[in-house]
Amino acid sequence: MVGKHQAIIASSSYWGEQNFPLANMNVIWRHGSLPLVFWSPWDKPYQENRGPDKFSLTNIVAGVWDKYIDQWADAAKKFGRPMIVDFANEPNGDWFPWSGAYYGDSEWVPDRKNWLGPENYKAAYRYVVSRVRARGATNIKWLFHTNNYAYPMETWNFAPSYYPGSDYVDWLGLSVYGQQFRDEPNPDIPSLLDWPYQEMCGLDQNKPIMITEWATGEFPIPPTMPGMRKPEWIKQGLEMFRTRYPRIKAAVYWHERWQNEDQSYSNLRVNSSVESLEAYRNGIANPDWLGNLILKGQAGVTDLNRPRAVR
Repeated sequence: MVGKHQAIIASSSYWGEQNFPLANMNVIWRHGSLPLVFWSPWDKPYQENRGPDKFSLTNIVAGVWDKYIDQWADAAKKFGRPMIVDFANEPNGDWFPWSGAYYGDSEWVPDRKNWLGPENYKAAYRYVVSRVRARGATNIKWLFHTNNYAYPMETWNFAPSYYPGSDYVDWLGLSVYGQQFRDEPNPDIPSLLDWPYQEMCGLDQNKPIMITEWATGEFPIPPTMPGMRKPEWIKQGLEMFRTRYPRIKAAVYWHERWQNEDQSYSNLRVNSSVESLEAYRNGIANPDWLGNLILKGQAGVTDLNRPRAVR
């Protein structure tokens, strides 16, 4: 549909399923793409804004779910192909059960440098990565993925507070969304990314950055609502990811459409209009965007007839 093969394809692995998503991994790999797995410590019914469940960060660190982590790691090792794992994404938001906002102190303590939320998150991230590595799953690259801006927008909740350290992370990731609902503006890419990009670059001088999720909806813009139309926003994103932000090495578009409670639709798909699809096709047609993987020094490459590579 978009005129170029996908280098990376994302899917989810919820802890509530208590399994390794082998079928998804095989489909993605047979397609010649690199699997990106959102490994989410989340219990059914997978609803946002409910707070921690039985897969809480504290339970993870306490060893309650060691057996599941070990089984998942063993299955990943057996799968053997390269994969990127995004553990507990967007912790600086307030919508997932692992969000730091659910684990912090009830009120600010002036002489304290960190709230408990980020500290719990870092401990859980390090615990999971260390345990998986100990099982020999060396085919996994680990992604640290935050929302571009923190919610709540407080210093304790900024991305650096959650960074588990460069020894535990291979990729740095950001979610960058424009307009998701019709009563919102659609800010331009620099206003959404300039500051968060610098924040990510400050965490580590060398690690690549991925726009792990990015998208905007297709809505008529009222005269009183500022913002860009979707085709221009997509065009700007695909240009600036290449030119304005040199450490961005991959971008994964969130191709989704859903119905809201007021019966309106939020259509973030790349083909929400002919104009938006054309903007996306034209943007990724640039040779800087590689649809094929070049994998170096990772297991399983020789099993793939057509080596693919990421930009």
